[in-house]
Amino acid sequence: MTGSPRLRRFASLGAYAALALALAACAQKFPNTTFEPHSEYGRAIDFLWNRLLFFGTGVFVLVEAALLFVVFKFRRRDETTTPPQTHGNTKLEILWTLIPAVILVFIAVPTVRTIFETQAKAAPNALEIDVYGHQWWWEFQYPEYKITTANEIYVPKGRTVNFVLRTKDVLHSFWIPQLAGKRDLIANHTNYLWFTPDTSAPTTVWNGFCTEYCGSSHANMRFRVVTVTPEEFANWVTRQQSPAAFGAVPATPPATAIVTPAVATSATTAPVTPAVATAATAATAATTAAPAAPIATEPPGWVLPHEQVPAYAVPQTPIPAGVDFNDKLVGDPARGMALFTGAGTCNGCHTIAGNPAAVGNIGPNLTHVGSRIAIGGGLYKNDAYHLARWVKNARVMKPGNIMTTLGKGQFDPQMKLTTPGGLTDQQIADLVAYLQALK
Repeated sequence: MTGSPRLRRFASLGAYAALALALAACAQKFPNTTFEPHSEYGRAIDFLWNRLLFFGTGVFVLVEAALLFVVFKFRRRDETTTPPQTHGNTKLEILWTLIPAVILVFIAVPTVRTIFETQAKAAPNALEIDVYGHQWWWEFQYPEYKITTANEIYVPKGRTVNFVLRTKDVLHSFWIPQLAGKRDLIANHTNYLWFTPDTSAPTTVWNGFCTEYCGSSHANMRFRVVTVTPEEFANWVTRQQSPAAFGAVPATPPATAIVTPAVATSATTAPVTPAVATAATAATAATTAAPAAPIATEPPGWVLPHEQVPAYAVPQTPIPAGVDFNDKLVGDPARGMALFTGAGTCNGCHTIAGNPAAVGNIGPNLTHVGSRIAIGGGLYKNDAYHLARWVKNARVMKPGNIMTTLGKGQFDPQMKLTTPGGLTDQQIADLVAYLQALK
C-alpha cells in the first residue's frame, strides 16, 4: 500500500471499525431496542424518529454536497487571484434563511403532533398503576385491585395502562424501551405515561430501567414488565390478592385455613405461628427448633413460571467479592418465618400479606417475593444462591442500599465497621427458605 504512514494507519483503523460494525450487525436479538415497538406509544415515537432521520439525512447530504462544491469550486489556485465575494447578496441571504425555515416546518409539525398525542389523557377504562421511585428500587401499586408489588409489573395486552409516576426521594426516570418512551418522576409533581400493549405480542418479559441519574446505584435500578393475556392477568391478580403462601393467617378463620392460630406447645411438633411473644422467644425458636411440618400451600391464581422467563430478562450480575455463604446448609421456612417476624430482623421494613407481624413500609412488599424474577431492585436472579448473599450483606451487593447488613461478622461499607452480632449462615438459610416459599 502506497501513501504516508499516517494514511496507512487510518486505513487500518477504518478496516477494523468496518469489521466490528459488520459483526455487530450479525446479532439477531435486541431485547432493549426501541426500533421494535409493541404499543401505539412506541410506534408514535418510532414514526417521529424515522421522519426526523429521513429529513435530517437529506439536509446532511445537501449541506455536505454544497460544502464540497464550494471547497473545490472556489479553492485558491494561485496567490494573485481573489475568489468572487458574495457579501451583501440579498437574494442569497434570503434563500439560505428560507430553506432552513421550510425544513423546520417539516420537522416541527410531526414533532408537535406526537407531543400532543403522547401527552393526552389516557382512556377512561385504563388500568391505573401507581409508580413510586425509591433509591434504588421500584414500587408498583394497583389501586383497582388493592395490589402492591415491587420491581415487577404485569399488564394485560389490549388494555391501556396508565402509569401515575411519583418519586419518594430524588429524580428518577421510567423507561421500557420496547413499550414506551421515557418519563421523569419529579418531586412534588405527578407525571403520567400510558400505552396499550399489542395483542399480537406474545406473553413475554420486557426490561425496564431508571434513566435519570439518581445516585450511586442508579445503574442498578431495574424492573421487569410482563405482558399477558387478559385471562392470565385476571389469574395473576387472584394470585397477588391472596395472602402469603407460607404460614399466612387468614382474615377470618374459614375451614380451609392454612394454619390454625394456636400457641405452640412443643418446638418439635407444633407449627410455628406468626404471633411471637418476644424477640428472645423468636430468636430461640429460630435457632433451636427442629424443622416443622410444611405449612405452605399453592396459592390460587397464576404467575409466569421462572423457566419461561426469557434469558435476556434474567439478571446475570456477578456476586461482589467478600460475600461468601455456605450453600450446603438446608434452611427451614418455619424457623425463617419466626426469625423474620419475631426478632425485629425484617418485619419492621417489609410487609407480607397474611403475616400480621410484617407491616413495614420502608422496603419492598414481599408477599409473593418467591415468584418474582429478580431481587435487589431487579439486579440479581431470584434464587436461593443470590438471595442468601443479599440477606447477608446487601450493602456490598448494591452500593448505597439502606438495607441493614445482617450477616454475622460482615463489614458494612456504609457504617465502615464490622457487625458485632448478626445472623449466622444457618439463620440466613432459614430466612431464605421462608422467602422462597412465598410464591
